[in-house]
Amino acid sequence: METEAGRQNPDLARVCQTVSQLNRAVSGALQREFGVQRVRGEIASLTRAASGHWYFALKDATAQVRCVMFRSRNAQVDFAPRDGDEVEVQGAVALYEARGEFQLTVEALRRFGAGRLWEEFLRLRQRLAAEGLFDAARKRVPPFVPRRVGVVTSLQAAALRDVITTLRRRAPYVGIVIYPVPVQGAEAGARIAAMLARASARAEVDVLLLVRGGGSIEDLWAFNEEAVARAIRGSALPVIVGVGHESDFTIADFAADVRAPTPTAAAEMVAPEARGLLRELAARRSALARAGARALDVRTQRLDYALRALAAPRAPLRGLEARCADLRARAGRAARETARRGDLALAGALRELQRARPDAAAALQRVAELARRLREAQRRTAQARALALDHAQRALAHLDVQGVLDRGFAIVRDAQGRTVVDAAALAIGTSVQATLARGSADLRVEHIVPPGG
Repeated sequence: METEAGRQNPDLARVCQTVSQLNRAVSGALQREFGVQRVRGEIASLTRAASGHWYFALKDATAQVRCVMFRSRNAQVDFAPRDGDEVEVQGAVALYEARGEFQLTVEALRRFGAGRLWEEFLRLRQRLAAEGLFDAARKRVPPFVPRRVGVVTSLQAAALRDVITTLRRRAPYVGIVIYPVPVQGAEAGARIAAMLARASARAEVDVLLLVRGGGSIEDLWAFNEEAVARAIRGSALPVIVGVGHESDFTIADFAADVRAPTPTAAAEMVAPEARGLLRELAARRSALARAGARALDVRTQRLDYALRALAAPRAPLRGLEARCADLRARAGRAARETARRGDLALAGALRELQRARPDAAAALQRVAELARRLREAQRRTAQARALALDHAQRALAHLDVQGVLDRGFAIVRDAQGRTVVDAAALAIGTSVQATLARGSADLRVEHIVPPGG
């Protein structure tokens, strides 16, 4: 029985094709008929395969088409596409023969409308860079530990919630001031610039965060406006910009004092984590305590050494003083004993002479006079010796270190406790210790005068 299809197309009825032959024929017909097409749509179901190829659907309100973009082609895309991005693709219309599925083999992909906006972005970036607006020398360093942080963004932005959550978790010690502005739309750029100027004038925070979530180039265009870039550079406060995702770049990023890849990263960069600060403070306190203990040990050792060094010069003097006192006492006893013996011998001689010569009165008087003179000579000799001993004691007293110090002199020692007697042994910046009559002082050498200088 002849079918309806057979009656309409006798050749089709006579030739029976395999599925592969049919799909190959249809694929060739599609390529010949449509070739390379440009198509606009929204990305959906994007998959990045282990091979590096991208598989996704391109859709609009009523239809979709499956797409494949091989690794050699997608490596040339200058952003990271995501589901929901509106893009323009250029690709060949084809049929995936293995499954009989109609698809686009994408050769190029860019954000929708990015051509005109991208060119405008490049022109503005080049002009502001030539003006020096992005120079590294103009960048300010945010404070390491801010007291309060200002956040310039929309009250409805997910980026605001991310920033607040991050700061509350990492740095609860930081106060937060929110400066609400629209981050998308025709007037957004002007209002962002005005709010940056207002926050700078109010000066109630230490640093500003300008943040917004990701989006297309049109969504982020407010951050590509010249007014925003100039407001960032004109701010008296450092500005950290965290707009979009890591692959997104805006003019505001180039103008910022610090660029963060995301709003959350901006919150992490603006203030150190509280636990890390506490650990650092504990470590520094321990290091300071150890340094203080070492310094105290060094000072104690130097004090002990100084006390020993101070006592050492006086020890020989005390020995000499004791020896002088002993010699004085012995000399006195010897003189007295010599006089006593002389008196006894003289008295005995006088008695013998008187018995032998009772008429020798004149001789006795002569002897008595000689005895008196002898005693006087002995007294003068003793006085002379006592005076010489006093002179010796006074001369010895001049050698006493304490006496020298009492006259305004000082003993200078280096860091090893050695006595410094030559200025040439010192260097500028050397630390020395000066021992005075009462106490000591640590000094620093700032000028050296050579002998005769």
